[in-house]
Amino acid sequence: MPVIEQRELRGWGGVAPTSASLQRIRDVDELRAALTRERPGGHGVIARGLGRSYGDAAQNGGGDVLDMTALTGIRSVDAVAGTITVEAGVTLGRLLATLAGCGLTLPVVPGTRFVTVGGAIASDIHGKNHAAHGSFAHQTVSLALYTPGGERVELAPERDGELFYATLGGMGLTGVVSEATLRVEPLAAPWLLSDVDRTSSIEDTLATMREHDSAEHLIAWVDLLIAGPRFGRGLVHRIRAWPAELAHQAPREPRLWRPGHPAALARAAAFEVPRGFPRGVLRPALVRAYNRAHWAGTRRERDRPTTLMQAYFPLDVVDSWYRLYGPSGFYQYQFVVPPDAEEEMVRALELLHERRLPVYLAVIKRFGAPAPGPLSFPIAGWTAALDLPAGVPGLTQALDELDELVTRAGGRVYLTKDARLRPELLRQMYPRLGEFDAVRARVDPGGVMRSDLGRRLGLCRDGR
Repeated sequence: MPVIEQRELRGWGGVAPTSASLQRIRDVDELRAALTRERPGGHGVIARGLGRSYGDAAQNGGGDVLDMTALTGIRSVDAVAGTITVEAGVTLGRLLATLAGCGLTLPVVPGTRFVTVGGAIASDIHGKNHAAHGSFAHQTVSLALYTPGGERVELAPERDGELFYATLGGMGLTGVVSEATLRVEPLAAPWLLSDVDRTSSIEDTLATMREHDSAEHLIAWVDLLIAGPRFGRGLVHRIRAWPAELAHQAPREPRLWRPGHPAALARAAAFEVPRGFPRGVLRPALVRAYNRAHWAGTRRERDRPTTLMQAYFPLDVVDSWYRLYGPSGFYQYQFVVPPDAEEEMVRALELLHERRLPVYLAVIKRFGAPAPGPLSFPIAGWTAALDLPAGVPGLTQALDELDELVTRAGGRVYLTKDARLRPELLRQMYPRLGEFDAVRARVDPGGVMRSDLGRRLGLCRDGR
């Protein structure tokens, strides 16, 4: 018998909870049966992984949600072909740990290892090295998709490429991914080399990033809580692979922890923010003091050894860190603008500061060539991800202004992190949305695949 319970579900930001019937899928037979079950009322179904989408993408208020986290099989690793085949519920942390033990790694990872392969495909995730390696779509060789009618289809760029790329970045609205074959690359050692430059202003930050534009992994942390000419000062991090010729010289670690050991990638977080974290503890004055100390305490560094955990997943050391924002939650607003719209990106950051809206965490990256998918987020240019506490007066109006600014600049917001975009702007931000609609109409004519995000943005209207 299927295991079904009524649950309140929310994204990582915690700002738009809804209640749904949650079924834990234990095998593909249960998946097929769940997809084809009669659903009076038209509420539909959506798949869910670990719930790390910040908004409402993996929710389905009043309908069904399929928990895919039990499908964790690793089918095969082919070092010669440079591929790994896995089930959709396996986490990237476990996958990276398994690969590291084989001297391999994934070319593209997001900012957390607590993401399932299915979720990574639905969001077409990107990392700090998009300019060099693209998004997850560029690293996905093939996938198995269960359509809303319960049919299993094998997809690849050369096998129904339209459906393949609509699924990569399609927010789970084309069907349910059960497994995928991904590209892997050699890993000389579970260590990396890191360079850091401290910058004095937003102009200095962007100039430093342009100077090191050829770096494989490039990201800037910026301080948006400081006023005046130092606004946007930051730390520009560049990360590169540990040289193969130095593989036998990996740093020694304390035996009790060993964060550089491959097994660390699959461990639970070292700490957890408790439930009921007091409202208001995380506030601008505290974050401003942290930013000041973090910036002042970091000097120019070159060739510093760092672990995969430290370089890729710094926030994963603390579990449930979203609770720091209190019961109101937070928004992560991520947008991208074209390369020639740098001034518009800076204007967006300044607008939040002028409205006195606290940005507790801000990072800037560069994007390279986009993936072929009509709903894939990255386009070539600048992207900024901004964490803001929900419920702050004036926040909704300011984010609406940012949406308009980003749209005029030829940019877009990341649907995986969205919980509030107005639907009339979606087709301007994603001009190939008609292609996605056509694929949806073909593969899901009855409108079975539905989510809170899909309904809110008009991606899953009745009959489609």
